[in-house]
Amino acid sequence: MNRIRRRVFLKQTAAASAALAGLDLSSFAVKRAAPEMIAARKLPWYRRTTRWGQTNITEQDPARYDIGWWRHYWKRTRTQGVIINAGGIVAYYPSRVPFHRPARFLGGRDLFGELCRAAHEDGLAVFARMDSNRAPEDLYRAHPDWFAVDGSGKPYRAGELFVSCVSGPYYDEHIPAILREIVERFHPEGFTDNSWSGLGRDSICYCYNCRRRFHEKTGKDIPREKNWSEPAYREWIQWNYLRRLELWDLNNRVTTAAGGPDCIWAGMNSGSVGEQCQSFRDSKEICRRAEIIMLDHQARSDAGGFEDNGESGKLIHGLLGWDKLVPESMAMYQAGSPAFRAASKPEPEARLWMLDGIAGGLQPWWHYVGAYHEDRRMYRTAESVYRWHEAHEEFLVNRRPVATVGVVWSRENTDFYGRDDAVLLVELPWRGITRALVRARIPYLPVHADHIERDAPQLSVLVLPDLAAMSESQVAGVRRFVERGGGLLATGESSSLDEWGDARPDFALADLFGAHLAGLRQASGEAVRKKNASDTAHTYLRLSPERHASVDGPRTGAEPPVAGERHEVLRGFEETDILPFGGVLGPFRVDPAAKVLMTFVPPFPIYPPETAWMREPKTDLPGLILNSPARAGRVAFLPADLDRRFGRDNLPDHGNLLANLVRWAAGGEIPLVVEGAGFLDGHLYRQPGRLILHLVNLTNAGTGRQPVDEFISVGPLEVRVKLPEDVRGEHARFLVAGKTVSASVSAGWSRFEIGSILDHEVVVLS
Repeated sequence: MNRIRRRVFLKQTAAASAALAGLDLSSFAVKRAAPEMIAARKLPWYRRTTRWGQTNITEQDPARYDIGWWRHYWKRTRTQGVIINAGGIVAYYPSRVPFHRPARFLGGRDLFGELCRAAHEDGLAVFARMDSNRAPEDLYRAHPDWFAVDGSGKPYRAGELFVSCVSGPYYDEHIPAILREIVERFHPEGFTDNSWSGLGRDSICYCYNCRRRFHEKTGKDIPREKNWSEPAYREWIQWNYLRRLELWDLNNRVTTAAGGPDCIWAGMNSGSVGEQCQSFRDSKEICRRAEIIMLDHQARSDAGGFEDNGESGKLIHGLLGWDKLVPESMAMYQAGSPAFRAASKPEPEARLWMLDGIAGGLQPWWHYVGAYHEDRRMYRTAESVYRWHEAHEEFLVNRRPVATVGVVWSRENTDFYGRDDAVLLVELPWRGITRALVRARIPYLPVHADHIERDAPQLSVLVLPDLAAMSESQVAGVRRFVERGGGLLATGESSSLDEWGDARPDFALADLFGAHLAGLRQASGEAVRKKNASDTAHTYLRLSPERHASVDGPRTGAEPPVAGERHEVLRGFEETDILPFGGVLGPFRVDPAAKVLMTFVPPFPIYPPETAWMREPKTDLPGLILNSPARAGRVAFLPADLDRRFGRDNLPDHGNLLANLVRWAAGGEIPLVVEGAGFLDGHLYRQPGRLILHLVNLTNAGTGRQPVDEFISVGPLEVRVKLPEDVRGEHARFLVAGKTVSASVSAGWSRFEIGSILDHEVVVLS
């Protein structure tokens, strides 16, 4: 490391250490910090670089890259690390590696080297960006055995490029040679790779290397077709996950051997479990290996919403740990559908995506495609967010979430239950549960099914949103949680399949549910597919006991008499005896001690209106079962998959019932109450001696359809927060409004009012 870079490195370390200590970074003492103090408090670069930026270089950019302007932009946005295109498909420097061709307009320029030196001179960390799953025709012609082929031996292509195979020398030799060259010549802090995991799950490679390696591992031939019930296909799925982990380990061995122990290779990953599964990337195992996770998760979908970004932060940190960093690529251009990479995303849309990610524990990473833009509105979006982030960084990292609701997930459920219908079978129930919790301002944590025992001490209730495929050890973890007094809400097919997606004779958790499967079992997911075959299934759920005889309305004289009070989970439905459903229910055998609070009303015609009357207004098919096993917690089993329906149909009745069930199963142990109008995403954290509440205002005209182009203020809001023993809760500091107010404390709860929120507010309780 030369003297200039070493001075920059020490300056960075002093600033980061001071930030963690809560010191004033502008003070003379910090600027003149003794080297001994700096060394004592040193953190590796990947633990202290919290604001990132990326200009994703196109092949045209070497002829027009204005490095001076971008250096000024780095300073304006308080950026601490940059992702710079280095190599892979094309090189942005004069490479000596055979067939590592230069970018079309590079013209002998060392663009990566110039940018890397400029970043280091400005005190920025550098991630050298690779894109290594494709190559031009000349490399394919020279080494056809490096590339993926289909069952007929035809190479897979992406446009003009050929898709490389993860099992061949392209990944084992060619890419490592490029990594070593970049380290030796430019000394970046680390590497990230946009497309490191090769072919996705929908394509099978039959190249010689894949056939040889798979046979060596399993003794079997690569399956000729997709068949989830075939052992060889299941082994092929698992083998592909293992191969990606081998590549992760190989690339890190190469970069650390060439550049030292902190020269890490970090790939890129998605915040979506479904997308990770499609690319054979095992988030749990990757996070077990990783020092930092770089998320390529640039924009919301209309179905998911901004709250997906906060959830991604919680999900990844739940695997990685909350002491590590998770930067996320946040597009400043119009990403998503439709995508216009040269046009600015409306500032409110980009800002809310960034803020909800920050609220969930992500670090911001502005992202542009190309180094020159005619739509220059996009340049202003990141600056105000980054300056606010810098000013309040001590409250945004090194914190632990406070939540008592754990929503359980696993890769195996997505793969072996979801199979080719993961959106319907897995993602919609998850989205329905988590959207209901966000609407109700109930903090929650994504919990991997293998981590239930680890995370149990802080949780009051577990939610299994159609977690059908479960291993015996995962079932045992849920059972122990409930036996120790924890609550449980399970929906749909939860625990009805083993980890491979094969049907069990009964729910593995049937004794907790108080319900048992009855009748013939269908193949994995078939019952759900049939339930959801129609968007207009005209079915309902009847609430018990019926109350319409006591509610104002017309009379026939045949109304059943009111028989007792309703259970608290049906609060809010006092004026109705039915709820819309939209699905189908099969038969269940219910234990005598369990309570059935809703039953199924079969379909009847919807059109013409003259025929729209209930042919069978009541059945004994249970839609909601409550059970209280002896010496255990409260259990709610919802065979009527209202979580899936809410994720799909967004009916408020479904969301309200789901929130009621979570509150009941948690026994009232919810640490946050926010009262007032608006759609808010709330995240609660703890640091020594204080609580941090981050509320993001998602109330806007574009909530259900992007993009948002204006903010709509909400408030006032009445907030109550349960206090831990080390937090007095008497002072509420508002980081966005810039004021401090007194809070009232009573019976272990702090209470205060937020007058209004435009886009977000962070409240520090001390």
